[in-house]
Amino acid sequence: MQFIIRAIQFFYNLLWGDLFTIPLPGGGGIGISLLVLFLIPTGIYFTIRTKGLLVRLFPEMIRISGEKKASPHSSALSGFQSLIVSTATRVGMGNLVGVVAAVSLGGAGAVFWMWVTAFIGSSTAYVEATLAQLHKRKDPLYGGYQGGPAYYIHDYEEKIRKKPIKKSVLAAAFAISGLICWFGISQVIGNSVSDAFWNAFHIPPIWTTCGLVILAAIILILPKATVKALDIIVPVMAAIYFIITLIILTLNITQIPDIFRRIFAEAFGFRQAVAGGFGAVLMNGVKRGLFSNEAGSGSAPCAAAAAETDHPAKVGLLQAFGVFIDTIVICSCTAFILLLLPETKAEGLQGMALLQAAMSYHLGQAGIVFIAITVFLFSFSTFLGVLYYARSNIAYLFGSNHLSQTIYKGLALIMLFIGGLAAYQTVWDLGDVGIGLMTIFNIIILYPMGKEALDSLKQYEQFRKEQRKAKKAKHAEKPASRQ
Repeated sequence: MQFIIRAIQFFYNLLWGDLFTIPLPGGGGIGISLLVLFLIPTGIYFTIRTKGLLVRLFPEMIRISGEKKASPHSSALSGFQSLIVSTATRVGMGNLVGVVAAVSLGGAGAVFWMWVTAFIGSSTAYVEATLAQLHKRKDPLYGGYQGGPAYYIHDYEEKIRKKPIKKSVLAAAFAISGLICWFGISQVIGNSVSDAFWNAFHIPPIWTTCGLVILAAIILILPKATVKALDIIVPVMAAIYFIITLIILTLNITQIPDIFRRIFAEAFGFRQAVAGGFGAVLMNGVKRGLFSNEAGSGSAPCAAAAAETDHPAKVGLLQAFGVFIDTIVICSCTAFILLLLPETKAEGLQGMALLQAAMSYHLGQAGIVFIAITVFLFSFSTFLGVLYYARSNIAYLFGSNHLSQTIYKGLALIMLFIGGLAAYQTVWDLGDVGIGLMTIFNIIILYPMGKEALDSLKQYEQFRKEQRKAKKAKHAEKPASRQ
């Protein structure tokens, strides 16, 4: 057992720890981890190749988010539903406690670097989601489609070998890493919800945990209930959280200019550089941004592959939009709520306690209750989302059968129950190791396969250009026909 724990810690430090430190003139330095070394250059590369996709095609992302699926009778997801499923896992504890940690350790400037990370990460999200669409398969078990990195890695290896293969080692490694990650996340979710309900309502963890597991089991057992539940939970929770933040900002409208001044001033270490703190500002913003929006980790493509669309690039654009929703909107909401809290009231607090103190300051006791409910919705939707992701990975490893799917769901529910009663750091680290390995296996393949997604974007933009031209010509003909 000690050997397993040491192995988990070794891989955790390898992936998340600092490989090297870049010294800074004012003292201190910028620690660079292996995952940052993989994700940041990849994000910059694809941002350049897509010509700043998030800004340039933002109106198009909004337009296609309202489109329905091609056939109302199809069991496949619409592009919007795939966005909902991926947003369910992106918008989770990272948007709450993760942002609290970033601001606590890196100050207001960390928020700016989270925004930068979302800008470049959206291009990576586009590429991996489009590849998932291009290499998806029919799902014989649940109907619709299945896919994700395991499938496009498999197809790439077949292309290189120029012959069919039963399994790709790299694809199988990705699939296993994903299952390990989502297994660990289940425990984290149970622990977060039980803690929040104890703090807000003094409900014993055993009761909260039992209720959570029973509710999750019912939804997982009912056919198609997962997507239907997420269709309701995700838009509602995101909208309510956003509206509450707007109310708080409105009540503190005179402080908003100062908040933005702090974010931009501290982002470049004008105040922190003297004390050698710029590295903390930069890397806390970057790390929290990367692992909140999950761009590059290969998880969201598992939902993207399930979408039914008339062009693969549409789903990629929607997933890029999901990164914007997660980091620019939801994470910023948490950051503003924290930055409006007087420093004297934040002393000695961190994590969930700091967030609850901020909400209590703004909304009184109702704020603590609100955060508890928000934690429940964010966490519960994440649990349903990751189990939806797991479907395609289980199918790749064990084939499309109910037995393997049911066993994994059962194990995830057990972990949800255990996490609600006690937190085991080793399992939390195991989840982090899982997502770290997923990211590396996925990024490795994005470079050689990325051209497919970039070509798809060019085709889509040309198609839209011709559509707009035809529409203009049609409008121009109408007055002439009346004459």
